[in-house]
Amino acid sequence: MDDHADNQPPTGPKAFFLADDLAHYVSAHSSPPDPVLERLIERTRQMGSVFSMQISPEQGAFMSLLTAAIGARVAVEVGTFTGYSSVCIARGLGPGGRLIACDLSDEWTSVARAAWLDAGVADRIDLRLGPAAETLAALAPDLVVDLAFIDADKENYLVYYEALLAHMRPGGVILADNVLWSGRVVDPDATDADTLALRAFNDTVVNDPRVEVAMLPLADGLSVIRVLP
Repeated sequence: MDDHADNQPPTGPKAFFLADDLAHYVSAHSSPPDPVLERLIERTRQMGSVFSMQISPEQGAFMSLLTAAIGARVAVEVGTFTGYSSVCIARGLGPGGRLIACDLSDEWTSVARAAWLDAGVADRIDLRLGPAAETLAALAPDLVVDLAFIDADKENYLVYYEALLAHMRPGGVILADNVLWSGRVVDPDATDADTLALRAFNDTVVNDPRVEVAMLPLADGLSVIRVLP
């Protein structure tokens, strides 16, 4: 969830590290949201400032493409909000695919559930409400996950990362959102808990011999983390 509200282009949160004209160009040259996603964008916009938590359309396009490219059939999402990312992941899943969606808010995920029905992917999504750390700890020990997306409370990113690693298949991919945090990760004066947590997460991942990572300046920063064989 992109927890910022400034300078948003018409279809969703901007790429925070691009000028507005380039951000619009990137969005215009990525697969556009279809009517289902456009309706979800507008419904979320009507919710006020929390709209900034919705991922950008080009990020959603990337996630659908990546999910399909790695042949993912089992996915886990930590932080569902109103459902944009879950629609994109679910659409990329292979035949018989399943997405376990973790969130705390029944209010926000009620919007997501309507969007899943609208998109025709509701049968692929298993919504589990409650603290995500508890949900992940309760996953079946033999569950093998192909793709995971972390986009929830920043102070628990490392908790979610470790819990997910226990289930990831070799070659599976974990995506982590907001890893640049509007540039605050490199601001020495930024010492708030979220920024410190994201710095710790980023430092841990890049030094973790179990994975390889590419940090992309997409939206508010997206780390693509591949689990090594």
